[in-house]
Amino acid sequence: MLTTSPSSLPKIAQERLDRLHARTAKIGVIGLGYVGLPLSLLLSEAGFRVTGFDIDERKVTDLEAGRSYIFRIPATEIQGAREHGFRATVDFAGLSDQDAIILCVPTPLTGHREPDLSYIENTARSVAPWLEEGQLVVLESTTYPGTTDDVLIPILEGGNRHGLTVQGAGEPAQAGVFYVAFSPEREDPGNDTVARHDIPKVVGGHEEQATELAAALYEAIFTRAVRVSTTRAAEMTKLLENIYRCVNIALVNELKILSLRMGVDIWEVIEAASTKPFGFHPFYPGPGLGGHCIPIDPFYLSWKAKEYDFNTRFIELAGEVNEAMPEFVVSQVAKALNQHRKPMNGSRILMLGMAYKKDIDDLRESPSLTIIELLRHEGAEVVYNDPYFPTVGRGRHYNLNLTCTPLEHLEQYDCVLIVTDHSDYDYERIVRESQLVVDSRNATKGIKSPKIVRC
Repeated sequence: MLTTSPSSLPKIAQERLDRLHARTAKIGVIGLGYVGLPLSLLLSEAGFRVTGFDIDERKVTDLEAGRSYIFRIPATEIQGAREHGFRATVDFAGLSDQDAIILCVPTPLTGHREPDLSYIENTARSVAPWLEEGQLVVLESTTYPGTTDDVLIPILEGGNRHGLTVQGAGEPAQAGVFYVAFSPEREDPGNDTVARHDIPKVVGGHEEQATELAAALYEAIFTRAVRVSTTRAAEMTKLLENIYRCVNIALVNELKILSLRMGVDIWEVIEAASTKPFGFHPFYPGPGLGGHCIPIDPFYLSWKAKEYDFNTRFIELAGEVNEAMPEFVVSQVAKALNQHRKPMNGSRILMLGMAYKKDIDDLRESPSLTIIELLRHEGAEVVYNDPYFPTVGRGRHYNLNLTCTPLEHLEQYDCVLIVTDHSDYDYERIVRESQLVVDSRNATKGIKSPKIVRC
């Protein structure tokens, strides 16, 4: 419920708040990728008039034609949203007509493992000229504490044509202001156990009124909005969530390597430990981290910590362990081939799965990309199969130019390497028809065969 009294808001801001409550507000979402598009569809389903903004003309063309470019989002959802008024555009002038503007743009790392805020900065510069009085601007992109206040707000204030300023913390409500908040995205691609609208939404405003405006927006589409005191607290919340996962995955990855040397099945151990009804939450090892959050976000905090003369040792160590996993997988492939009296150099390897996790069409930071490069460096001939990727071309850190190989004549490969455990695969058939299977995901659990090497 709104804790700020209606009289404390300027008239135009109160009108925007009323429209948020009535779900008649106009909402602009900038960045129509894996975060922005699902959010746009939720807002549209709730009755809001939603406009998606993106600099990628191909995405806009697809959406305007009712087509989806994200596998887990069927075209019917796009078409349904279109019937409710959803539209997409590359023309940012339309931002002036919105009651709230949500930024869902990437925050990658540079080649030197430093935060790359160029997407946020460039988007803010595109937004600033079109800002109108009383509008709410929400940043959802994961970043280090202080980005919203110290990077986003100065650009918005410095570039708008009306001389607007952000509503100040502790200052009385006044005309000529806009409102800014941070609300971290909590998308989990491929997770079918929790509905999007059931995931609580953390919101932290630059000041109290912005927090309440953002809460009113998100409470219309999520079952709960969790208010925190500042944008910095909200920014740190997202980092804590992902660092928690990063550190625990690194722990089980390290224990997996030790368990292999000791002849212990780490998957059996995790399953047994998971029966404890308190004090334990299962995490699972794998060939490395992928996705837009866990491999990247911890380094945002590590970088920021240096400003405070603080060394984030847990984060750095977890990063080292997880980043080393692709090399470990390749070493296990070499070891398995050697046991079959075959060298890595010249071996034909079929890699199953390119996505960073099962049953999604997302390549971002996928360990499969590194594994292919490492195998090639050792002289292996590598092809791949992934039902979600007909081709894999050029990306931010790779240039593979590969085409999906059919799952036929598996006996022709010296090794089949399971990197992503998609549900579509018939693992019993794969094991039966292959010479050697190296399984980095425990996808062959329950299948007994001397052909299988689990790593």
